[in-house]
Amino acid sequence: MKSIAAQMAAQMNLPLLPSRTEMEQAVANKDATYDGMFFVAVRTTGIFCRPSCPARSKPENNEFFFTIREAVFAGYRPCKRCCPTEVYGAQPDWVVALMQKMEANPDTKLTGDDLRALGISPERARRWFREQYGMTFAEWCRGRRLADAFIQIRAGTAIDDAVMNTGYESHSGFRDAFNKTFGVPPGQCNATDYIAIQMLETPLGPVLVGAVRDGLCLVEYTDRRLLEHNYTTMQKQFGYPILPVTNDAIEQLRDELTRYFAGTLSDFTVPLVPHGTPFQTKVWAELCRIPQGETISYDELAHRIGQPTAVRAVARANGMNRISILIPCHRVIGKDGRLTGYGGGLWRKRLLLELERSGRFPGIGE
Repeated sequence: MKSIAAQMAAQMNLPLLPSRTEMEQAVANKDATYDGMFFVAVRTTGIFCRPSCPARSKPENNEFFFTIREAVFAGYRPCKRCCPTEVYGAQPDWVVALMQKMEANPDTKLTGDDLRALGISPERARRWFREQYGMTFAEWCRGRRLADAFIQIRAGTAIDDAVMNTGYESHSGFRDAFNKTFGVPPGQCNATDYIAIQMLETPLGPVLVGAVRDGLCLVEYTDRRLLEHNYTTMQKQFGYPILPVTNDAIEQLRDELTRYFAGTLSDFTVPLVPHGTPFQTKVWAELCRIPQGETISYDELAHRIGQPTAVRAVARANGMNRISILIPCHRVIGKDGRLTGYGGGLWRKRLLLELERSGRFPGIGE
């Protein structure tokens, strides 16, 4: 049986995708929060754009499409200024090439001159990794090498061999770096652990994923400028350092997200390790019981956990969810059936609900 809010939304015929009036307003305001939700085409130029494109047009010349495919089939070509056919937030080509180089040779230490020889300024690399990963490129590389050494030692590799395999020039330097990062000497690595982080591409833009051995503890959109806060919170909760490597939970999520956005996965099975107060944990557990394709209101959520007067506290717990999509806070809407705020942006919430309602992801990549 559908929730009360879902029934109300259906009766009121409220669209998950925006109305023409809303789209016109978004284009007039160059509102980037609508990028990926729809595309605007200009009849007089034959070009289609993102809503945030700085190019201007007269409203009477605009035509709106919810997918790239529809715009192209209608005879429009993509704008070279805002590049609407590129995946929202996709990693730049130079970043992809640099990461592939480091994956192929993880013990390589790149100097500033090495980066310049690759056509990349050290300042650009530092800034991009700081913005996206919350660490500089040098820190990213160092973290990967230490994680590789940690994994090798825990698997039984001799410490001397792990030092050589990861490119450290001195044993003392390695031991100092290891002890500083993990809080224990290399020989005691079984007494501690680390939080693996990776950036995964999705049709909604990159998400930063964090996981310990027991499961996922973070799934956040990278354009939410809370990385350092989330890092600090995770380190306090687990007592582990954060290192830019993958693990089994992250690779399982990579596969499940691919199938979810393709419309073929309805239930995630990757284990989760959310950390919160008992009340927050109770709210998050109830969120996970909302079936895909359905929505409930904050009022209904409060009733479901047996605390009907705690609507505001429920809303705050929703906002504190750090495992987006998998703990589906996007399935909570207003009491009147209308969409309410979402940490990743209202446009993402609309698209997630449309995907779950129809089994088809609208717009991006089509």
